[in-house]
Amino acid sequence: MTEYGYFLSCEEFGPAELVEQARMAEQAGFRSLWISDHYHPWNDAQGQSAFVWSVIGALSEAVSLPVETAVTCPTVRIHPAVVAQAAATSAVMTNGRFRLGVGTGEALNEHILGHVWPPATVRMEMLEESIQIMRRLFTGEEVTHYGTHYKVENARLYTVPDEPVPIDISGFGPAATKLAARVGDGYITMMPQESMVEQFRKGGGGGKPVSGGTKVCYGTDRDEAVRLVHRRWFNEFLPGEMSQILPSPKHFEQLEPLVTEEMVRENAVCGDDVDEHVSALKAFDDAGFDRVYVNQIGPDQRGFFDFYRTKVLPQLQQS
Repeated sequence: MTEYGYFLSCEEFGPAELVEQARMAEQAGFRSLWISDHYHPWNDAQGQSAFVWSVIGALSEAVSLPVETAVTCPTVRIHPAVVAQAAATSAVMTNGRFRLGVGTGEALNEHILGHVWPPATVRMEMLEESIQIMRRLFTGEEVTHYGTHYKVENARLYTVPDEPVPIDISGFGPAATKLAARVGDGYITMMPQESMVEQFRKGGGGGKPVSGGTKVCYGTDRDEAVRLVHRRWFNEFLPGEMSQILPSPKHFEQLEPLVTEEMVRENAVCGDDVDEHVSALKAFDDAGFDRVYVNQIGPDQRGFFDFYRTKVLPQLQQS
């Protein structure tokens, strides 16, 4: 049976708000949490970008739900040896209820130290090597590594969980999905595409978990919800590789005119139509996903959680 979780957005909410949302998610019946890992928001209207590892520490004390980053890029901004330490500590603090979601990242977050932002093929090489390093460190043994992209000398994690942290790999195209199937403990993608799930499973993913996520905007005024999504999350509707290569929020803001409110109206779940919300999440179930995470855009978090607790989740759990 598909499990439904809540997706915490570090780009839109501050740390205290995220912790409170996690509490409400647990009370509403969501079974697990995703949390984004960003240095910048996508645009200034979103307005936040907390350090995810600090927030995870707070979540470990506030709720009992499993937590996963969706997703961390362990290649450029933070060395994989340091990400491994953060992930291992998070797993210990959550009593083993932590998974590390990883991906090849975006220039928006990862280029900030002035390094060259590599092409996608190189970023995938870096990601695979970083996973190898982190898995070795999760054993608690001393690691020395001289690789193509990374060096590690005499590194050992002393605070490690009883079991190695599972690493799920994000992929939106065939090459990344192939990598996820070959070396991941699970697969993450954001569209309910059955073909991608099949590629992952046939390519070596087998019965490993497949997770997906989506954004909605619950509200009693659908037009206002559409305007809110357009104002804060127009970047969701930009085509091609722009989300991977644009370096700053202001560059995304320059592209806002490409996205119209009508595009949002036709492609986003906005308003309080129960069937529309249920259908959007059930599409992931129908495509073979094991876990689906939903994020509420905007300030009406209490209304969203009440709506999902009383009307949406009961229908999904019966299907």
